[in-house]
Amino acid sequence: MLINNHSYYSLRYGTFSEEDLLQQAHSHGYTRIALTDINNTSACLNFMRLAPKYKVDPVVGIDFRNGVDQRYVGLAKSNIGFLHLNQFLSQHSHHKMNFPEEAPLLEDVIFIYPFKKALELNKSDYHDHEYIGVAWQDIPKVRFTSLFQRQDKIVILQSVSFRNKRDFNTHRLLRAIDNNILLSKLQPADQASIEDVMISYDELKDKFKEFPTLIANTDRILSTCKVHFDFSQNRPHQNKIIYSDSKESDQKLIKQLCQQGLEYRYPVVTDQILSRMEKELDMIDQMDFIPFFLVNWDIIQYAKSKGYFHVGRGSGANSIVAYLLGITDVDPIELDLYFERFMNLYRTSPPDFDIDFSWRDREDVTRYIFERFGDKNQVALLATYNTFKHSAAVRELGKVFGLPKHEIDKLSSGKFNYRALDKLSQLVIIYAQELDGRPNYLSIHAGGIIIAEKPIHYFTATDLPPKGFPTTQFDMIVAEDVGLYKYDILGQRGLGKIKDAMQLVRINRPDAPKVDIHDVKPFFKDDNINKMVSRAECIGCFYVESPAMRMLLRKLEVDSYLGLVAASSIIRPGVAQSGMMREYILRHKNPERRKNAHPVLEKIMPETYGIMVYQEDVIKVAHHFAGLDLAESDVLRRGMSGKYRSREEFDKVRMKFMSNCKEKGYGKDTTLEIWRQIESFAGYAFAKGHSASYAVESYQSLYLKTYYPLEYMVAVINNGGGFYRTELYVHEARKCGGCIHAPCINKSQYETWLYGDDIYLGFHLLHSLEVNVALRIKKERRQNGLFLSLDNFLDRVHISIEQLSILIRIDAFRFTGLDRKTLLWKANMAVGAAVPKSQQNSLFKTVPRKDFALPRFDYEALESTFDQIELLGFPLSHPFQLLRDALPDEKIIASDFQKFSGKRVVVYGYLISVKNTKTTNRKIMQFGTFLDYEGEWIDTVHFPPVAKKYPFRGKGIYKLQGKVVEEFGFYTLEVEAMERMAYVEDVRFSVDKPQVA
Repeated sequence: MLINNHSYYSLRYGTFSEEDLLQQAHSHGYTRIALTDINNTSACLNFMRLAPKYKVDPVVGIDFRNGVDQRYVGLAKSNIGFLHLNQFLSQHSHHKMNFPEEAPLLEDVIFIYPFKKALELNKSDYHDHEYIGVAWQDIPKVRFTSLFQRQDKIVILQSVSFRNKRDFNTHRLLRAIDNNILLSKLQPADQASIEDVMISYDELKDKFKEFPTLIANTDRILSTCKVHFDFSQNRPHQNKIIYSDSKESDQKLIKQLCQQGLEYRYPVVTDQILSRMEKELDMIDQMDFIPFFLVNWDIIQYAKSKGYFHVGRGSGANSIVAYLLGITDVDPIELDLYFERFMNLYRTSPPDFDIDFSWRDREDVTRYIFERFGDKNQVALLATYNTFKHSAAVRELGKVFGLPKHEIDKLSSGKFNYRALDKLSQLVIIYAQELDGRPNYLSIHAGGIIIAEKPIHYFTATDLPPKGFPTTQFDMIVAEDVGLYKYDILGQRGLGKIKDAMQLVRINRPDAPKVDIHDVKPFFKDDNINKMVSRAECIGCFYVESPAMRMLLRKLEVDSYLGLVAASSIIRPGVAQSGMMREYILRHKNPERRKNAHPVLEKIMPETYGIMVYQEDVIKVAHHFAGLDLAESDVLRRGMSGKYRSREEFDKVRMKFMSNCKEKGYGKDTTLEIWRQIESFAGYAFAKGHSASYAVESYQSLYLKTYYPLEYMVAVINNGGGFYRTELYVHEARKCGGCIHAPCINKSQYETWLYGDDIYLGFHLLHSLEVNVALRIKKERRQNGLFLSLDNFLDRVHISIEQLSILIRIDAFRFTGLDRKTLLWKANMAVGAAVPKSQQNSLFKTVPRKDFALPRFDYEALESTFDQIELLGFPLSHPFQLLRDALPDEKIIASDFQKFSGKRVVVYGYLISVKNTKTTNRKIMQFGTFLDYEGEWIDTVHFPPVAKKYPFRGKGIYKLQGKVVEEFGFYTLEVEAMERMAYVEDVRFSVDKPQVA
């Protein structure tokens, strides 16, 4: 008899989960209840999925409100009714419209007006689908209204939002957070009644015992509501089921595309290739996934037609069909990829394709998907739930309790003695723990898009975020529960680098041979590329430029594509945490050590010396070592990744793993060690096809870095760099032979540009320079030619003195031959602080500006360096020139480490990056990356005592004292002491320096 129940997906209003609601209903004696969250359907599907567990018949609907003003409650009588409710909510959500006073007439939908709203409407006629809802508190009032005569239209509308007083307190805090007010300012009208708690079925019937008609009406309308979704393990998927005009046409098309792909991908088509292709096609057809492959192929075809680059990865990269369709560039035959990882009869979900596009192209691809497949609203972005995190919850609660900022900061940091806190601060901590992990608001999944056969509103209402694409109100887990599997369309900067570099090559080197960047096999065999990989000279290249990867490449002496595939997964946190990264390197370098592997593991993973490196190795070990079937093995893999829906199911598989190993005669220590390895890395490891896809993109970027280094480094700078700051990529471009120039009015574009070997930094790198100013300069220069002087520039470009000063200080007017101080004087006299009102070119010839006689200014080169640091974030000169005290003539540099191995040395390094981590006993240690005087790498280790005693103090040059350590041919410095060296005084602000001569 409960029609109006809220979960915590009534965002910033409800206080418990949909499963908690079902538990409450069961314990209070209810067998049928409705979930009606406020303007939200996030919990509806999971509510229906879980209801049988609690012997409850689920009814779903929506509590429609304008703010907190409740208009009516809608209940779905069928799936069609649920569709109409979702459409009605979505329409008003998308257009930010208030709900009308009277409910619409929707097929298979019942609407209930709350008693107070029914009085306000003063309706005389109620349609068949309309009812009046009363709570037991309303009974005394109802008797004395005209509505009492319509008992045939009255039902029980007892709201449930809390379980107890603490829930009510939490609710009030949520309402204060939502309204951004102090708790003391919260009005009764902005919150629910404290009586909105669940009472037992018998108690509720007793309160309405004088009105049996109301009880019967309520039972009757609830019994007519039956929404059904299939949540069974073998449910059919709900994705698009036909790509073309029929299933037969789809079968014919995918075979035709595979035949075309064979000609492009394989010069010689072997029986092994054909057999694998036929096996996959049969399985794909049998599991009804042909449209899934064809939709992905369609997306790729559109991208290629627009000149967009892509990388296909995920478990689907194990598929030869995906390779032949051009979805991926990974050859599963070459890599012996495990077919069962990407598809098997026990796995109901389609292969996981993560398709990356350039960060600039992704939105257009998303737009295409909505236009191509969403003509009947079958497409939506997938949502995620942004939950309250403890620290953020502390800050929100501190504000509503009225605490001062310094107290909120203290509580948020976690550095306090709880018992020493005052009562108010203790309440903040108590209720922050209460809120921790609860949904706060809906956000958008990083790349998930649903393309369904039915309209999306059949499953969920949608929101419309600022980018303008409808977004579901449930997340990936719920979508998969009902058979909706996402397409992952992601954006990354690595592909932007490749695309921009290819364009720069065409412009800067028009005679360069054309290259098919997707025909990667020649890159794998290129000695020059592989030598560069073995030297770990990969700055700017996708996934292989970080200090940790540089170290691993050197230690493993990687010089091949297959080696890089392995390294791409070994570098992941889990392998290192399991202790198997070091063991892998030892077995890689010493064949004798490979005999330490367990015979079964060595047999099923010979390529990785019996060590689990890839995600599918978990499946192999579970299946072949522990004797689990493929379905159980996949539950184990997903569970290790934190993607299990049922913890009980995962625990059951874990117990079977242990018992099977015992039956097979494995020792307890062996079983536990294998389990420890699985447990420590499975959540982080890549599928082998995924690693291979990463390695493909790495080789594409490595090809460009090897043969077109300047074009590639400019593209890296223009795409926001990568692991490091822009400064390092400018340094790398200089090492590659580029001549670096500061931004120039006549040479620079908005982005960094290349003329031969001359690299002109772009206006985009200048802090505080407005985009429209930079674009205005570029447009004027393109239309009317180069600028001739400062006066000529001012006659043609409208600019404020603040913006002009940035350009002068970075020496962008150096073509005039005038020093910067003279230019600044002239600029201030010509422009002042005002911006001309007109943004049009003058109709008449500009009156020549008076040329004032100016004093001769004294100028130091270091002034320019400090201006560069302020405006670009880094100097264009050698950073060691900024030191106050000169370095000793005889100094050790990185290339000397080999002869000082095991010895203590003093070296000087320019700080590039710091990685903070924690030891097993939770103490902080650090890894530093520096450049020495010659611009070569120094890698440092700072163990906890040193990290605590000698902390990093920001950018700069450090004097490092420590011991040189060698491991597998890679040298690091174990730091024992460190100090940041002093720079010269900023001459721009020196009080002793004369300003004029």
